[in-house]
Amino acid sequence: MPSRKKTSMFASAFCTCVSSFVVICVVLATPQWVSSKVRFSRTGSNVTVSLKYGLFSGTCEQFVDAGLQVSKTTFQVADALSSTGSRSLNIATIVVLVLALLSSLLSSGFTCTNAVSNPYQTFLGPVGVYTWNCACGALILIAMILFPVNVEGNSLSEELARSCSTPLQTHIGSKHSYGYSYWIMLLIVFLNIASLIIIYFYDHARYSKKKEQERPIENAPKDVILF
Repeated sequence: MPSRKKTSMFASAFCTCVSSFVVICVVLATPQWVSSKVRFSRTGSNVTVSLKYGLFSGTCEQFVDAGLQVSKTTFQVADALSSTGSRSLNIATIVVLVLALLSSLLSSGFTCTNAVSNPYQTFLGPVGVYTWNCACGALILIAMILFPVNVEGNSLSEELARSCSTPLQTHIGSKHSYGYSYWIMLLIVFLNIASLIIIYFYDHARYSKKKEQERPIENAPKDVILF
């Protein structure tokens, strides 16, 4: 059985890993990744298309000239994308987040195992926790880079606006505002860092105790040596 200190520290790390897993599920499920206002000009009027979407679905509203709302529709991102670049990056972002979800799940399993037992395999101990937490954090950062690249570089909002509204002509400009579904990914990174810090302190304390027990005999008191 593990010591009480080990159980408490790995249980704390388990809580942070489970929290990370839950937040990734929220990120994948919610469509509040970005809000965009895309402006177009057509014969006799200007059109503003307001979009709110995530990786899978979103909503689209169309306003003509002085704020007259024409329509509001719901769309599926995968069905609305026609260009290969936008679709590929969207799929890549989803795949990266799914891998991060699996990494977080594995990290939760490793911390739970160490909280209730003393595994013999080295990789099942702190090394495994380090590995999966680092992998999860790195994958989240990659997802946070891929999505803005798709929005800004591949004109994702403009493409979605054209697909969910009446025929539009010249693109005038776009404004983007990233929502909570995007920014809470930073919380996932912080949770992974917190888990790493907890396990590091445990591992460091264990290493220090082990070195203390292995002190050379010359560091022992002289009366002990004479005895």
